[in-house]
Amino acid sequence: MEMTIERCCGLDVHQASVVACVMIGDSRGKVEKESRTFATFTRDLLALRDWLKDRGITHVGMESTGVYWKPVWNILEGRFELMLVNPRELKQVPGRKSDVKDAQWLADLLAVGLIRGSFVPPAPIHELRDLTRTRKQLVRERSRHTQRIQKILEDANVKLTETITAIHGLTGRAILDAIIGGETDPERLASLTRGRLKASHAQLVDALHGRVTAHHRFMLKLHLDQIAAIETALSTLEAQLTVALAPFRAAHDLVKTMPGISDTVAAVIVAEIGEDMRPFPTAAHLVSWAGLAPRLDESAGKRRSTRTQPGAPWLKTTLVQAAWAAARTKDSYFHAQYLRLRSRRGPKKAILAVAASMLTAVYYMFRDGVEFHDLGTDYFAHHDKDQITKRLLRRLRDLGVEVEVKNVAA
Repeated sequence: MEMTIERCCGLDVHQASVVACVMIGDSRGKVEKESRTFATFTRDLLALRDWLKDRGITHVGMESTGVYWKPVWNILEGRFELMLVNPRELKQVPGRKSDVKDAQWLADLLAVGLIRGSFVPPAPIHELRDLTRTRKQLVRERSRHTQRIQKILEDANVKLTETITAIHGLTGRAILDAIIGGETDPERLASLTRGRLKASHAQLVDALHGRVTAHHRFMLKLHLDQIAAIETALSTLEAQLTVALAPFRAAHDLVKTMPGISDTVAAVIVAEIGEDMRPFPTAAHLVSWAGLAPRLDESAGKRRSTRTQPGAPWLKTTLVQAAWAAARTKDSYFHAQYLRLRSRRGPKKAILAVAASMLTAVYYMFRDGVEFHDLGTDYFAHHDKDQITKRLLRRLRDLGVEVEVKNVAA
């Protein structure tokens, strides 16, 4: 195949080494290849950059291997046209697997334009993404410690989770602190309640009558201390997130005009896709990148699978959660869309379709700088009027009823 890039390089990146293969073509069709191996220390990566520059390389492609590609990208960014490639698009010929062969294969594909680059956000968006992802990880860890506390209470036969809504609330914390302090009288523990509970006072007293040992108190205090440390870290992270989100506040506020989008969800959307939609040619590209589009898997005219691909897991899970909130918003397009698809495709596929519609709307909102415009609950009734009429007529014929259709003047 004809080379579209005359001076390119493929990098096979590992934790401790980087194998580089440069490919240089000329007007006569002659191709020169040269491979070198570099360590991944900063000094060696700078030597790699200088070597590529001396060879006149213009384009560099590398495989997205874990997090090992990031320091290489940071060193080469701004000096070359970089392309991060999905490993699924770099299947090597069986029996020809080595680091040098991988780098050469990547260079061959890059030279003839047979690979596509992945979306790599700019540094400010990347830093914002680190903060939102770390926040989610901390929230998950806090939930894990809460679940462990529930297991300890069950082991001590204290049915606290069955009588109060949240054991990490004011009432739950007060009771847990008293148990750790050595209080065993159920009446005194029940008197620490604040506000209304889902159980009566008598039920709470029965639930707090257990067998709490010194070991239980130690484990409860250990997990509560961990939760307190996580909440302190979350407070610090939220403050830093506010600072990092300041340059993108307009995009953040814009996406919040859509139903189902909270402050947290808006921050995640901005952090994962940024506010510049130019890396995505169309909304369909963005939806596919997020893993919300059915895969294309056909053979002999038959579609074999419509399962979605993994995509961007941090964005996908957040959009699905937001889609549930949007689907419950009465008198909205998303509510009508969910009800329309749920009857035919089931709730899971319906909610994925709502999430894809929300991301499509975000694409046009960011691209055009406009607020969300709800199409309304009657959109499908007007949009699919002919199809609805045909379906109802077919249903009547199945019931043995013949009707004559006349259009009513508007």
